[in-house]
Amino acid sequence: MSNRYLGGVISATAPTTSNSVASGVWTLAQQLQAKATGNWPGPPTAIGQAFGGGFYAGQIGVSGVATHYLIVGPVASAQSTLTWKNANTATTGADSLIDGPQNTADMVADGNSTVYPCAHFCNDLVIGGFSDWYMPSKNELEVCYYNLKPATTSNNTTTGTNANSVPVRASNYTAGDPAQTSVTDFKDTGAEDFATDNYWSSSEQSATAAWNQNFNYALQKFNDKSDSRKVRAVRRIAV
Repeated sequence: MSNRYLGGVISATAPTTSNSVASGVWTLAQQLQAKATGNWPGPPTAIGQAFGGGFYAGQIGVSGVATHYLIVGPVASAQSTLTWKNANTATTGADSLIDGPQNTADMVADGNSTVYPCAHFCNDLVIGGFSDWYMPSKNELEVCYYNLKPATTSNNTTTGTNANSVPVRASNYTAGDPAQTSVTDFKDTGAEDFATDNYWSSSEQSATAAWNQNFNYALQKFNDKSDSRKVRAVRRIAV
């Protein structure tokens, strides 16, 4: 049995100690010893920082208080173009705007990868030794856009509020906010950039449609579940 922590897990197998990366398998005693000697990695501090098998995309929380660090997977292995569902029919439970792990679990439990291609793609990933990847919810995906916007295109100003961003965004986007990310690898010519396209969230909008986020000009909208859209997996780490 093992339990995951920031950058690693606790188990009975000896780890490899590093003051920047704590990958591998750790006993509780080893973890405490590593912390005491300063060889246990701290939390991510910079947007776009390589961390936890992917890249730090920002914090999510409740009422402006952070609960999790959001990690977006590498584009080469964590992104695909798939349908949300193979039919425009209801999915019980997959309607949370913030709980992407539960939305994903609900879809995986409801049908196989033919029925729910996006959810199974994300759920089945193992990247950087981590297997807790999932399909981001609407508000999680919005954090990815806000902090890692790839292009210089003006934003649509009819959407953008997010009760789960940190800090909370209580008003819509402006034409220039958010601006293009300053993280070179996530700009529209970078190695890890989001495509200037629509990405599925795991949040059902109705029996027949689900929410997506445009990564070019910001618009949050919903489309038929059977439409083909991009999806990019994320994972979260408790603050």
